[in-house]
Amino acid sequence: MPTKGSRKTSKRTVVQPHRGDRRYVRRNKAGQFKKEVNVGRSLAADRRRKAKTKVAKGQGDRGDTKRGGSVVKRIVRKLTGG
Repeated sequence: MPTKGSRKTSKRTVVQPHRGDRRYVRRNKAGQFKKEVNVGRSLAADRRRKAKTKVAKGQGDRGDTKRGGSVVKRIVRKLTGG
């Protein structure tokens, strides 16, 4: 269970070690790879089931990313900058 003063987890970033092989990776404090998964398998798993947990951008493997309600609200939010 994370404590109140715990460090925020690192974002997932996409790396492409060679052409045709894309992976999502998380890094530890030292910058080394902590966890890596194949992009295609990860996206397929996302399509197979709906997550109950809503998570911030860059944390997609921990649940579904947050989405604004309606299209109109998103457009207004984008235009007003907030």
